[in-house]
Amino acid sequence: MEPNCPTSSNDYAADISSIRQAQVRIEPFAHRTPVLTSETLDSIAGRKLYFKCECFQKGGAFKFRGACNAIYSLDDDHAAKGVVTHSSGNHAAALALAAKLRGIPAYIVIPKNAPKCKVENVKRYGGQVIWSEPSMQSREDTANKVLQDTGAVLIHPYNDGRIISGQGTISLELLEQASEIDTLIVPISGGGLISGVALAAKAINPSIHIFAAEPMGADDAFQSKINGRITKLSEVNTIADGLRAFLGDLTWPIVRDLVDDIIVVDDEEIIQAMRLCYEILKIAVEPSGAIGLAAVLSSSFKTNPAYSECNNIGIVISGGNVDLGVLWNSVNK
Repeated sequence: MEPNCPTSSNDYAADISSIRQAQVRIEPFAHRTPVLTSETLDSIAGRKLYFKCECFQKGGAFKFRGACNAIYSLDDDHAAKGVVTHSSGNHAAALALAAKLRGIPAYIVIPKNAPKCKVENVKRYGGQVIWSEPSMQSREDTANKVLQDTGAVLIHPYNDGRIISGQGTISLELLEQASEIDTLIVPISGGGLISGVALAAKAINPSIHIFAAEPMGADDAFQSKINGRITKLSEVNTIADGLRAFLGDLTWPIVRDLVDDIIVVDDEEIIQAMRLCYEILKIAVEPSGAIGLAAVLSSSFKTNPAYSECNNIGIVISGGNVDLGVLWNSVNK
């Protein structure tokens, strides 16, 4: 399949068929991550919660699924020239690792303000780091120069059908592990994760509820849903470093059509959810990974009568690559 090639009658960049193909493709490489439950957190939330722990995925985040699918979708001639991407962290590390497994070069453009732990992961997996300024324009310009210099294949962090399909494998696993789930809550940023999750989940169970969780300081998806078009913010400000991107032209139609609502939470709620994950679930979770729990525990969710039938909730813990220095400083404020 060509990158970004629509595969469904709705002209989405992925569908249940491409997601099932991705599952077969990545099965030899990706972990089937566990689902954790906690009676204590169920009691706090007033619902039954199922935590899909992508913090235990290779590379420490769900991003390995999409990156692995994209890299193993390439024919040998294209793969030999390597891959390039621009990413603030988890996708960068995931692509570097998947490229290492296939034995091809990975050129990773990283903004200078990326979390140190995520940069170290890229280097650990053999990715070649090329620095850019923090702006999206600088990231894209730098990546384009690398493309021209190397002839490598661009693997976008989220606006790519292969990436969306790979992330959708989460739903295939989760709904098999806990078939009683009637609601999914998924972090949203560029939309690759929730697009794949929603496409697969709605194909399996058309009545399932799909909610996105988004930080107040980067609520472009929330604004986009209100405005009926992709809406970008002049600036973003959130502790959730993995949720600062904007929707793409391939992810937006899926979010527009299949995501039932977007729950916005502030950074304090995210930090408290992280703390609960550490203290009760006993797992290391980065801010972006904790936002689903923050959404379930938010007053806007708990008091909304429209959500009263959401009793068995799957929460995607998207990653665990947290800069511990930043975490402890945040908790101690």
